[in-house]
Amino acid sequence: MVMYANSTDARAGQPPRVGFVVSKAVGNAVVRNRTKRVLRALMSGRIRQVPDGVDVVVKASPELPSAPHTILVQDMDRLLATVLRRVPPQEGP
Repeated sequence: MVMYANSTDARAGQPPRVGFVVSKAVGNAVVRNRTKRVLRALMSGRIRQVPDGVDVVVKASPELPSAPHTILVQDMDRLLATVLRRVPPQEGP
């Protein structure tokens, strides 16, 4: 799993957005959709950590569908903390 975060002035003050990239390398349509559902569920509990105006993109790696849930949780927490540290704080109006 790879995660990116970006903050722009155009999105200042707007709620955070999260997107998921799950390519065909992950598996067939059933596996890709299941992977997206798992990622969405993992991120739903963590969206409160993302500041307003920040866009987060989560890219699934091919081995993600076979990874244990506890590993996915740890990876999500670690990656989210890392990318949010790199996003510059937004200045208010």
